[in-house]
Amino acid sequence: MIGREDLVKWSLAFTLAACVTPPPASTPATASPVIPEIVVVRPPAAGAASDNRWTPDRTRTLADSVRAILRDAGADSAFPGAYVIVGNAAGVLVRDSVGRIDWAADAPMPNAHTLWDLASVTKVVGLTSALMQLVADGRVNLDARVQQYLPAFVGTGKERVTVRQLMTHTGGLPSWRPLHKEAVGPDSAVALVMITALDTVAGTRMAYSDLGLITMGKLVERVSGQPLDRYLADRVFRPAGMMETMYNPPVTLRPRIAPTEIDSWRARHLRGEVHDENAFALGGVAGHAGLFSSAEDLARFARMYLNRGTLDGLRILDSATIRQFTAWQDSARHNRGLGWMKPARGQGWFGGVQMSTNAYGHTGFTGTSLYMDPDRDVFVILLSNRVNPTRMNAKIGRVRTRLADGVMSVLLGTS
Repeated sequence: MIGREDLVKWSLAFTLAACVTPPPASTPATASPVIPEIVVVRPPAAGAASDNRWTPDRTRTLADSVRAILRDAGADSAFPGAYVIVGNAAGVLVRDSVGRIDWAADAPMPNAHTLWDLASVTKVVGLTSALMQLVADGRVNLDARVQQYLPAFVGTGKERVTVRQLMTHTGGLPSWRPLHKEAVGPDSAVALVMITALDTVAGTRMAYSDLGLITMGKLVERVSGQPLDRYLADRVFRPAGMMETMYNPPVTLRPRIAPTEIDSWRARHLRGEVHDENAFALGGVAGHAGLFSSAEDLARFARMYLNRGTLDGLRILDSATIRQFTAWQDSARHNRGLGWMKPARGQGWFGGVQMSTNAYGHTGFTGTSLYMDPDRDVFVILLSNRVNPTRMNAKIGRVRTRLADGVMSVLLGTS
């Protein structure tokens, strides 16, 4: 368990020690902050393709494996709390939690409806879903120049940057710039993104770029004629029954939201406002970050993908477009689909080593991750707030890998 001295040390690094509420120094390692909720096991519906794999014994083994991994992570103070859902196209197999949504001893335990700041998982749940629909409808051409849709996207060499390149992080834009310090408002922040110079020739290398995905968010707005948050609510989240997924959650939902970092720039402990500084500078709505969601909603999202774009009889995404966006784009040079990460070892993939080459997923800086393997009909969702109280806590990577490999070991019978 994390101790009082560690919490004070971290908070002093941010000059905000008074904001930290650490667990009591006398709290034993087995106290309630790391006790998971009761595991709920729900076998897939009858007739599902993978039913024969998920016998009661195997499902119980899966539940035990998930619980052990979460207990270890909680005891190691990888985060204050976390929630995991594992399932397939037919439904949820196992759900479990550990810890509390904050370090305070009286903070609530996470549940399926706790809201988490998704950070970069926003890129795939939000932006990528919107672009997929526009591509399927013929309103966006992946190989068209970005300037065709956004004339303000200007600078030397930027006339050659394509939509596909921005979605694979090969457009030549730098990874980041401090918009939150440079801009005087959301419009100013967007203007700065549009005129940011390339730092390499488009198409020559992969460099993960938030600026590229911010640009793509504005492209979706220009083509659709709607703000990004409104488009996603109308066309993706509401049809998918994801009623707990949103940008800028209202204050009334704050008790359900897991706090993130003690932020020196904003001089407060963040809860219910986006952790990413540049997304905050953009008004909380951006292509690269800003979404809040629950485990329950993300399980519906994953099931929709594994059901080839349909859920509860309603088509939300085109099945051919899902295959197009989740396929390797250039496996010799990078581990990207369109928006999605692919399982290239040593290139930022935390989905373990046992998922198929057709798997895809994404991570979020706050401690979130979503992985899906259509060949094995399985999804693995981990939601945590590992940046609470500080982003200096870097233990989440090992937890993500252990969880993915633990699930796949049970599924494939290799454990």
